Amino acid sequence: MPLFIYRGRDSDRGLELRKEHREKHLAHLSGLNEAGKIKFAGPLIDAEGNPCGSVIILEASDLAAASQIAHGDPYLTEGIFAEVEVFETKQVFPS
Repeated sequence: MPLFIYRGRDSDRGLELRKEHREKHLAHLSGLNEAGKIKFAGPLIDAEGNPCGSVIILEASDLAAASQIAHGDPYLTEGIFAEVEVFETKQVFPS
């Protein structure tokens, strides 16, 4: 199954809103995680040690399916992310 990366960049209020909406964000991804579709997920950390975005690497059937997951993330719909980008990728390492 193809691999996709979605990267969310926090809005100006991202740090403030993260705690309030974290459980909804995790619930959005939990079914994919339980199905073994999430290969990596975690926050991007800025120079001060604060979250400033997120990266999720997941399996999806195609770019449209991966984009639907990304654009349905509560971190985007609730204003934590200012934007999300979705890319297909190919694993080279580990082989």
